[in-house]
Amino acid sequence: MAASLTLLVIVAVTIRAALYRSSLAEPIAERVEVVSPITAWKRVVEGLALLDLGVSPYSGDVFHETPLIIYLFHFLVDYAEITFMLADVMTAVALYMAVKDFNKQVFRKQKFALEANRYPPDCLELIRSPTEMHYIPLKVAMFYLLNPFTILSCVAKSTCGLNNAVHALFILTTIKGNVLLSAIFLCLATYQSIYPLTLCAPAMLYLMQHQYIPVNPRRASFWWFVVQYLFMYLGSLFVIVCLSFFLLGSWDYLPSVYGFILSVPDLTPNIGLFWYFFAEMFEHFRLFFLCVFQINVFFYTIPLCIKLKDHPVFLMFMQLAVISIFKSYPTVGDTALYLAFLPVWSHLHRFLRNIFLVSCVLLACSALFPVLWHLWIYAGSANSNFYYAITLLFNVAQILLVSDYFYAYLRREHHLTYGLYLKKKDGSEATLVLK
Repeated sequence: MAASLTLLVIVAVTIRAALYRSSLAEPIAERVEVVSPITAWKRVVEGLALLDLGVSPYSGDVFHETPLIIYLFHFLVDYAEITFMLADVMTAVALYMAVKDFNKQVFRKQKFALEANRYPPDCLELIRSPTEMHYIPLKVAMFYLLNPFTILSCVAKSTCGLNNAVHALFILTTIKGNVLLSAIFLCLATYQSIYPLTLCAPAMLYLMQHQYIPVNPRRASFWWFVVQYLFMYLGSLFVIVCLSFFLLGSWDYLPSVYGFILSVPDLTPNIGLFWYFFAEMFEHFRLFFLCVFQINVFFYTIPLCIKLKDHPVFLMFMQLAVISIFKSYPTVGDTALYLAFLPVWSHLHRFLRNIFLVSCVLLACSALFPVLWHLWIYAGSANSNFYYAITLLFNVAQILLVSDYFYAYLRREHHLTYGLYLKKKDGSEATLVLK
């Protein structure tokens, strides 16, 4: 497996290096699907120029990344291409290791359940075999490194690649059971874009299960662990925020980074849901609908936690998908991160209902993005409605994809508890309805 992973990394790096040296690099860096007003490399370069002149990079309305990013590239600007390629490789390797550990735990739990005869006899065909699970970590790494979305994001030098690396390290340290590092990497992810705050719940649920702490609010051990994790998380966040202040000497970055993410003042078209809606919005309704749109990312956390409290890794996958769909400035790089987890749930394929249709829609939308952009901006034969229609369809397809996997996961768990072939009292075949 190590040799296969090494070969995969070499192929992925070669593809990226070739594209960096091609004439495609510049137009890719301008694509609104690949970069956003926050993650665009051009804005990072302008922020660095202001910093070199002794001017705060947040004094204008150009740079909206965090202070740690600009100071990182203050030293690595000449090695930017290598940095982004290393970030992608680091993400893939971290996901590979995380999924490998997760599969070991799943197999161990499955083995104990089989020995205890907890599964109905007719659902043994749903049991996952070691052979089936062996290549899943490599497939996850391949789904990330060779995904066109990831490649485009890397070639455009979008800082989304760095965010994905932090997310992957958070997932790895959580699955390894390291509470402190999990809190630190989650803090770094939240520092970058606020929305990963919702990943705090699945992380705590997983770590409690890892330490055999009952997920019961009536138990003192439950609240003691929550307080410990939140103390490490908020303490790390406080340290990073203060470090950013000492680097800049001011708090200017808070409204420029987090205020920008939450208030959505830049309505540059992207693959998200915000830009068109707020471009057409009457100003006196803006605040209300801004709250409605932003709350979407956080609203689903509690019901999902209640339903998936025993399955925190799948909950993490769901939360990553929700963030990438409903955040204010999404890019294809955000979508690539949660799509990399699809091989982990390959055993759910028999229960998926719309996978072929949704896959076709996602592929069609990905192909039509540049076409409709060209018709709107350059040919003048279309307008913003055409481009927003395809972004809306792209997001609906993502929602259907995630909903389908959610349904399939719950259905499989139900069959593992009650049997695969359900019968009514009269002996006829029963129909399963999930509510």
